[in-house]
Amino acid sequence: MDLNLLRALDALLQENSVTRAAERLGTSPAAASRTLARLRRAVGDPLLVRAGQQMVPTPRALELREEVGRLLRSCDSVLRPGAGFDAVHLQRTFTVQAADLLLAGLAGTLTERIRSEAPHVDVVFLPEAMEGGPGLRQGWVDVELGVLGHLDPEIRTKPLTRVALVGIARTGHPLFDGRIDARRFAAADHIGISRLGKRLGPIDTALAELGLRRRTSVVVPSHTSAMMLARDTDLVALTLADWLPDTTTALGLRTFPLPLDLAPLDLGMAWHPRNATDPGHRWFRDHLAASVLAAHPHPNPSASRTEDGSPA
Repeated sequence: MDLNLLRALDALLQENSVTRAAERLGTSPAAASRTLARLRRAVGDPLLVRAGQQMVPTPRALELREEVGRLLRSCDSVLRPGAGFDAVHLQRTFTVQAADLLLAGLAGTLTERIRSEAPHVDVVFLPEAMEGGPGLRQGWVDVELGVLGHLDPEIRTKPLTRVALVGIARTGHPLFDGRIDARRFAAADHIGISRLGKRLGPIDTALAELGLRRRTSVVVPSHTSAMMLARDTDLVALTLADWLPDTTTALGLRTFPLPLDLAPLDLGMAWHPRNATDPGHRWFRDHLAASVLAAHPHPNPSASRTEDGSPA
């Protein structure tokens, strides 16, 4: 079906005038007249006939008028971005890949936001096991959340917030008996956090530049287990600044600024372009981003850019 031909038919039947239909379509009367001739051949009916100085519709044209209008409204609804989207009717499961520390800080807020608008939407959180892998490309993951890196070239990203790393230890730790400088920090026994069991990282590089080394006594795969271990020992761990402050206090833990020159972490989210314009997916991304900012309202300066990376 030629949608332009259908629009021309609608204009002619609504206006009962070749001249006025041409103005409505943004074309010339001659072009509108040729289109009418084409429509007459296609329908097998004159559609509009001369009656004095005016044109009047045939019975067949009157039958078609409402039907053509309905067809065009239906086509416009289908082609309009996000047409007809209503979260309350959405029945879908979204999968988010995120570190456990991020999950703990935003899952509650995200769940409440979603349940209030879309009671039939479920969220599945996955660990970072597929980080930098084909999860987004293959459709196993809807959104990757965290420090983004090693993504496939087509992946879309959006910066969300910038957060510093801080140290964390039990409230009565001897470190808090004096000023925590780089030497005292390095002298403490540390908890490493790595899914892959790595013992060295940016902290060790920064200490090495000062001629210092630390001992990583234990390596655990998650921030949650590191916090639990720090609560019960004199080991020192790392966490995000201003993240889960109530939980930190409830566990008997205390944070402190790192005495090192370390760049903050840029947190963002990533998704595959197949979902870029999907109204349900976009709705979910908006709520996910809002939940992150509610947990840590310090936007990344780059967050003023749109999802495709252009200035907002």
